Amino acid sequence: MGSKGWAAFRHRDFRLFCAARFAMALAVQVQTVAVAWLVYDSSGSALNLGLVGLASFLPTMALVLLTGLVADRYSRRWILILVFSAMTLTSLGLLAQVHAGVPSLLPIYGLLVAFGAARAFGNPAAQAIVPTLVPPGDLANAIAWNSSVQQVATISGPAVGGILYAVHPTAPFLGSAVSFGLAALLIAALRLRPAEVKREPVTWSRVIAGLVFLRTKPLLLGAISLDLFAVLLGGATALMPIFARDVFHVGPWGLGLLRSMPAVGAVTMAIVLAHSSLLARRAGLRMLQAVGVFGLATVGFGLSTSFGLTLVLLAILGAADMVSVVVRQTLVQAETPDDLRGRVAAVNTVFIGASNELGEFESGTLAWLVGASPAVVIGGIGTIMLAALWRFWFPDLAQRDQLIRSEVTRSGELQKT
Repeated sequence: MGSKGWAAFRHRDFRLFCAARFAMALAVQVQTVAVAWLVYDSSGSALNLGLVGLASFLPTMALVLLTGLVADRYSRRWILILVFSAMTLTSLGLLAQVHAGVPSLLPIYGLLVAFGAARAFGNPAAQAIVPTLVPPGDLANAIAWNSSVQQVATISGPAVGGILYAVHPTAPFLGSAVSFGLAALLIAALRLRPAEVKREPVTWSRVIAGLVFLRTKPLLLGAISLDLFAVLLGGATALMPIFARDVFHVGPWGLGLLRSMPAVGAVTMAIVLAHSSLLARRAGLRMLQAVGVFGLATVGFGLSTSFGLTLVLLAILGAADMVSVVVRQTLVQAETPDDLRGRVAAVNTVFIGASNELGEFESGTLAWLVGASPAVVIGGIGTIMLAALWRFWFPDLAQRDQLIRSEVTRSGELQKT
């Protein structure tokens, strides 16, 4: 293992950013597992679990055009400081609600909408800031480590959330508030070089520029949409409280373990990717194969009646998803001009939000109709079918060889046009 695998960490600002991402992701996971258990334990309804995802996603969808434009016109550092501060306040609001008792879930959903609005502004800025923290040659390594750091938090966060909830229902929300506040302080310590921000008048064409750009790039559209529909259909995280309480009878600590295992697989794969040449060639095909494995592991999860086997399947699922994440994120960052990164990242955020939060709503609704296990199996089969279809519908993605093309490759393509 040489120093190449740690290349991105040579840069001070990237180290600080990764620490902030860890603190933020840890807080999100602690809060997410606490809210999920609170809602399901209070109501016993799979549909109410699905509504948690819907409440988190709606602001992302509603604000997509505005958040991307803001990330391209204003300091991404200051955006993140304000976002993490707002997240601190929403966590304190959830703490106050739980302390006062939960006669109705409506205030919880309202605070989740506010939290979702903060994340809607934070995600494009966080994605767009990464290329400014490291030189182009270290970008793929930075993206792999950025994802890895977030997944480490995703491993520990659910377990911490489950333990804190067992201590006292307000404890995870207090811990999240502290962690979000720390993230804001770490971002404030960044010493970014002044960015060249273009302040053209705000017009409709500039607002929708991210959508227009993606429409002209079948490669990026294919990568983003594949990730969207794969996780939308195959994601089963919203149903884990049902499996923890009603199938495996393992309680909050077991829920935390279930939520952690995809991240165990993901961070393992991220380390492998950072130190290997697995994606050096045939990167597009590797993404399609990974989505197929994701679907197979999801089907296995839905059919499993063994807690131990389920943990293994969830780790495999997470490892496959990490391959897809790294390919998608690297392609988006490498192929997008800097002055469009915020708007393209905002569209990407909607796709991610749709796959995660809207996927939770889809899973909860389907589980309400047919049961949790059948819902997971149906989603996994749909994901496998998508991987096969995308290979033919988006040939540019299937044929993509190198993640980041060399200048020789780029100039050769330009000469052909």
